[in-house]
Amino acid sequence: MAEPSGTARDPEAVSRFVEHFAAQLVEAGMQRMPARVFGALLASDAGALTSAQLGEQLQISPAAVSGAVRYLAQVHMVSREREPGSRRERYRVHGDQWYEALTNREAVIKRWEDALREGVTSLGADTPAGRRLAETLAFFEFVEKEVEAMMERWRAHREERFGERTRERN
Repeated sequence: MAEPSGTARDPEAVSRFVEHFAAQLVEAGMQRMPARVFGALLASDAGALTSAQLGEQLQISPAAVSGAVRYLAQVHMVSREREPGSRRERYRVHGDQWYEALTNREAVIKRWEDALREGVTSLGADTPAGRRLAETLAFFEFVEKEVEAMMERWRAHREERFGERTRERN
């Protein structure tokens, strides 16, 4: 398959990478089809492919592409954009997709913390269940602070290593 930018690729090598990387994502808990679509987008030089290109490359139906992209968009790992002068959509992966995915998870963690606080109050902080919930809450609060600090270090590292223009290229 030729990349949209015109760069020739060995389709078998690309397919091996996509399937291997997707398998790693599946092992970590992602559904198989979104993992494959994400891998294909990540492996494209342009970082963007149409539904037809994804279907052709991965040998999957338009419905499978649609479902995978819907999931990936919900977790902020891809975005949809219109091709200039066309009604067709392209699906794009950005250089900051990991940051976006972690930020989205951070919002989930905050909701869990709120629920746990309520649980501690409801069950009583001095009960075994209340103490267990309080410890779980403390863990999530710790993780939240560590992720914030880690993301600050990542932004500094990314700028140092790749320069400020990285976001513009992706």
